[in-house]
Amino acid sequence: MPQPPPIDFSAFHQMHRPSYLRYARAFLRNHADAEEVVDATFERLLTKWAQVLSSDNPDRYAWAVLRNHVADHLRRGHRNVQPLDEAAFDTVALRTSIDRFAQLEESLTLMGAVRQLPERQQDVTVLRYLLDLPTDRIAYELGISQAAVRSSDRHARRRLREILGPDRSTMGGGSDA
Repeated sequence: MPQPPPIDFSAFHQMHRPSYLRYARAFLRNHADAEEVVDATFERLLTKWAQVLSSDNPDRYAWAVLRNHVADHLRRGHRNVQPLDEAAFDTVALRTSIDRFAQLEESLTLMGAVRQLPERQQDVTVLRYLLDLPTDRIAYELGISQAAVRSSDRHARRRLREILGPDRSTMGGGSDA
């Protein structure tokens, strides 16, 4: 009979699984694939649980494992559509737009620009604008401070304006401090 996981691992799993699934689905666009990747992430974390807990930041360690599993799954799938591009087909802006074709084109352009961001900025952007998570939850999931989330968001929006041009950026300019 297999041993039950440690109680602290079970609590960690329960707290992080919903956000991990949403993040994986944003990239994989398939619930079964997202479930597979998140399950593999937690299996890996369980086998390394002592190492995770002894790391300087278990949340950040676990996030890196998730991010690597998502990237590995995408590489193995040899997908023709770039990660995040399919997300452009499922946005609030597209569902509520009068000119759906123009909005789709804008969303695809934006997703292409988001792919060019450094990892942390990309993660913050996806979690904030695609998954609609608040700053405190993003900080918790990524294992970083709320100030680091706000800074990454500010740098990401600045970089997106450089990539897209000031008239094409659709990210809100306000802060949620």
